[in-house]
Amino acid sequence: MDTFFWILGIVAALAGGAYGGYAFGGNKMKKEIESKIGRTEEAMKKLVDEATQKAEAVKKEKILEAKEEILRQRTETEKELRDRRNETQRTERRLIQREEMLDKKLDNLEVREEGLNKTSRELEQRAQEVENMRLKQQSELERIAQMTNEEARQIIMNNVQREAYHDAAVMVREIESKAKDEADKKARNIVSLAIQKCAADHVAETTVSVVNLPNDEMKGRIIGREGRNIRALETATGIDLIIDDTPEAVILSGFDPIRREVARIALEKLITDGRIHPARIEEMVEKARKEVDAQMREAGEQAVFETGVHGLHHELVRLLGRMKFRTSYGQNVLRHSIEVSHLAGVMASELGADVTLAKRAGLLHDIGKSIDHDVEGTHIQIGADLAKKYRENPDVVNAIMSHHGDVEPNTIEAVLVAAADAISGARPGARRETLESYIKRLQKLEEIANSFAGVEKSFAIQAGREVRIIVKPEEVSDTDSVLMAKDIVKRIEKELEYPGQIKVNVIRETRATEFAK
Repeated sequence: MDTFFWILGIVAALAGGAYGGYAFGGNKMKKEIESKIGRTEEAMKKLVDEATQKAEAVKKEKILEAKEEILRQRTETEKELRDRRNETQRTERRLIQREEMLDKKLDNLEVREEGLNKTSRELEQRAQEVENMRLKQQSELERIAQMTNEEARQIIMNNVQREAYHDAAVMVREIESKAKDEADKKARNIVSLAIQKCAADHVAETTVSVVNLPNDEMKGRIIGREGRNIRALETATGIDLIIDDTPEAVILSGFDPIRREVARIALEKLITDGRIHPARIEEMVEKARKEVDAQMREAGEQAVFETGVHGLHHELVRLLGRMKFRTSYGQNVLRHSIEVSHLAGVMASELGADVTLAKRAGLLHDIGKSIDHDVEGTHIQIGADLAKKYRENPDVVNAIMSHHGDVEPNTIEAVLVAAADAISGARPGARRETLESYIKRLQKLEEIANSFAGVEKSFAIQAGREVRIIVKPEEVSDTDSVLMAKDIVKRIEKELEYPGQIKVNVIRETRATEFAK
């Protein structure tokens, strides 16, 4: 088609040229031009014919290619359809086979279901027959044994319970024996080492102080005209002055050791000064109070320095110093706290625990006793509140609250503080108590022991640090005695207050006696 248009352009150009020549060249030129036009038209016709033939050939070729492409695609489509048809037929055959298999299985399941239903009915019938036989036998057994089913069940349960109780007691004994064999040696070494490294003073509890006088005439000056001096001194200090026939001595009586110490210092200063009258008494009592406060602060600082505990709040240091004048069962509380701090630190070092924490908790464990005369509550709760108030470590607070078993210890250091407290209080000569409370404690110990079934006799010995219990052998077995000892210990811990620890020893003895005649 491009050749055709190109030829038309040439013809047009020649025609234009011929026309121009004709117009300007005359007749001669006209013939030549007509001749050229004729040759050109023939050539053009020839070219048109050739172009037409070529176009027809190309057209036929393209038509053939299109027909071949259509034929090829049709062949491929037919092949794909045949493949899909074959796959569909295979799938249909598999589905038919599966359907036939499912039908067969369904038939088998129906047969099995029918068999199971039949078996189930037979089992129900047999179960009913067995239940009838069991009821009949139970009725017969109840008639023969003259006992109901519930009574028989209770007897069996009691037997099983006794056997389980016995087995548990045997297991407890075995576990305790094994644990003691493994732990006693190491525990003895640690405790003995801690005690050897620590020594503390022993003091006796007292509620009086004695002030020596230069002569008996001083008694009259202390009493004053119509007793005004002694009344002023007692009012200012809160301590009773006992002036009796004791030569050259005045006795100060009171339960508050700090007030008693203030009164003693004030009275000694008045005796030394010689001027004894109400105004002078008030002045000396005030000076004595300041002096005692200074002594308490120095004692607290000395305790902190001695134990190596640093960073305590200054108010806690002052309260530690107050414990210098406080005793518990005859033992000085400040010296006891220092001793507990040392003991806990030594044991913590041996066990690889936190020595600093153990010593700090040991020093502060009885801090509540410094103000328990002025604040309501136990010294444990008071001490824990003080530690929280002055932002002590929570582990120290837990050690204070758990050293008498009021709460569970959270750290090994808390356990060591409780052990060190028991060691310090249980050492021979460390503590003593009044005769009345001692007798009451012994009586209560024996009363608790005698309250248990199977106890024949009980004896509180070793100043109440041990109670020996003799049980009836026909009522209490060897294994039962182990559990009885534990139950008695729990009762004692719950109902009694005592220094140190109390050993509970349950004794079971069987004697066979015959006489030869």
